[in-house]
Amino acid sequence: MLVEKHCSVVMQTGFLLLLFPLRFVVKGSLAGGAIYVAYDQGLLGNGSQGAEALKKARAALPPAIQEWTNYTGWELPSAPKFDFSVSESWNTGVQATVSALSVAPTKVREYTQDGWKYMKDLIK
Repeated sequence: MLVEKHCSVVMQTGFLLLLFPLRFVVKGSLAGGAIYVAYDQGLLGNGSQGAEALKKARAALPPAIQEWTNYTGWELPSAPKFDFSVSESWNTGVQATVSALSVAPTKVREYTQDGWKYMKDLIK
């Protein structure tokens, strides 16, 4: 009886060990595919490329959604209208990220010095 339970646990554990790499491969493939599609559509380019991709999506999505709702028989509410510049939003985000990255070494040095000073004060 004990041997049967042990074999059952070993089989379950072996199955889980085989399942983990498979899940990793599937998730990695989906992420890689999403990145490829985003790059291929110009979403990872500059602001004007992103704006062009958004225009293409705005033109392609409504007919596709209408076809899907006709197929399923569901009725969706109308989409809200947004009026903002993608290129300005993109540039603001890029500028904020680059600014944070440019001051990061200075901040790390300051925080390290503060930490050493605190540790020295504790030892005294």
